[in-house]
Amino acid sequence: MGKSTGFLDYSRKMNPCESVDKRIGNFREFHGQMDKAARMIQGGRCMNCGLPFCQTGMKLTGAYTGCPLHNLIPEWNDEIWNENWNQALARLLKTNPFPEFTGRVCPALCESACTEGLYGEPVSIRENELAIVEEGFKNGQIRARIPSSRSGKKVAVIGSGPAGLACADRLNQRGHLVTVFEKADRPGGLLMYGIPNMKLDKKIVLRRIRLLEEEGIEFRLSSGIAKSSEAKKLEQDFDAVVLCCGAEKPRDLDVEGRNAEGVRFAVDFLTDVTKELLQAESDGDAGSKSKAASSVRGKNVIIIGGGDTGNDCVGTCVRLGAASVHQLVRKPRLPKERTPENPWPEHANVEKTDYGQEESIGVYGEDPRIYQTKVKKILHDEEGHIQSVVTIRSNPEKTSSGKLNMVEIPGSEETMPCDLLLLATGFSGCDPGLFKAFGVEATARGSVATKDGSFQTGSEKIFSCGDAHRGASLVVHAISEGRSCAKEVDEYLMGYTNLI
Repeated sequence: MGKSTGFLDYSRKMNPCESVDKRIGNFREFHGQMDKAARMIQGGRCMNCGLPFCQTGMKLTGAYTGCPLHNLIPEWNDEIWNENWNQALARLLKTNPFPEFTGRVCPALCESACTEGLYGEPVSIRENELAIVEEGFKNGQIRARIPSSRSGKKVAVIGSGPAGLACADRLNQRGHLVTVFEKADRPGGLLMYGIPNMKLDKKIVLRRIRLLEEEGIEFRLSSGIAKSSEAKKLEQDFDAVVLCCGAEKPRDLDVEGRNAEGVRFAVDFLTDVTKELLQAESDGDAGSKSKAASSVRGKNVIIIGGGDTGNDCVGTCVRLGAASVHQLVRKPRLPKERTPENPWPEHANVEKTDYGQEESIGVYGEDPRIYQTKVKKILHDEEGHIQSVVTIRSNPEKTSSGKLNMVEIPGSEETMPCDLLLLATGFSGCDPGLFKAFGVEATARGSVATKDGSFQTGSEKIFSCGDAHRGASLVVHAISEGRSCAKEVDEYLMGYTNLI
């Protein structure tokens, strides 16, 4: 695949990126695109290795490596090299219905498993993917695919995040009549309100939604299913119901002073910022007087959590004019390169300085992350508004089973000024009301319980996939689950399936 010596002849090049000082003045996407000649060379770096781990999507030592969608990566890299863009798009869409999303927000598990990454730099797979799909939109290759016939079967999909969209898309293409119920005022779920605009422009989300509508999928917005009576009616009106509601219940912080004003869950904060930006855009206003901006501008912000959501909060607060931003990470700093204990093709457990951290370094002169640190206590004023937090350091200790425990260091407490504390501490399962409404059982992790090796719940007509089924995870995993669930639903409805 590609050029037989491409990995020897060409080095890895990345898309152009706006400088920190320029991009923090707005919430626009800040990565550009290479020209087609330069992208062709990046496709040519794919070396036609005998066993392409990039597309395996397997679990090694507790973490996934390779593409969970099993994208035909060497094939479309070869098509890029040979300038067959239409064929590259056809091979990409065979496994991934929404490469415009994964090409922007996926952490590129495929690149961790790329053979070239063993001794050098991996192929720029994610950017190649994005280039293919955007070229397809640009040239009109991606257009509505209207099913030629309808089965007459009706499916209700609850939630319009990546799992719900993927499931709805595939069932619609099989000819079923699909209605997507979304409790928010705009479609897209996590894609719309959980990921900031500069990472995923909402016009990109709406572009896909409009296409799905043209293909026959109905979206009902502001339609949360919270009551048993509403759920029962869905079961009566539809032949199958798929729960794709996400893992919405945020993990809380159990410390003294938690109820102080100015302590917020990160996703709620990001959602409010996105809503205000979209409203300001609709009104033709810059939104400089927004409630979100006033809650951050000139304030000392602390974010608990070192993952993607924490980083998104860092980038957002930098743009909103925070006086300082710090990110508390419970675990130790990761190594900059693979260690012998983390060999290829395992997922590379290495330190990543993401866009938000880059921007914080550029603005405040230091990395916002403070490792091996957690909040011990929240201090507030007489009116109950947060003023500072007491932190404590900890050291890692391995148990006899190899599990890493963080043990507090006595006397290491410090007090940090804090006007806004954002909890990016993950999620602990679905909204509890979901189980009561649909009469489905919960797992120990708070997700929807299904039959072993299946997406079907204990109720025959009800299925579940995505974060609601597997717990909080990546967009690419949600899309994969949505597609697999659609196959099972199709077989349930028709008695057979020709989906692969």
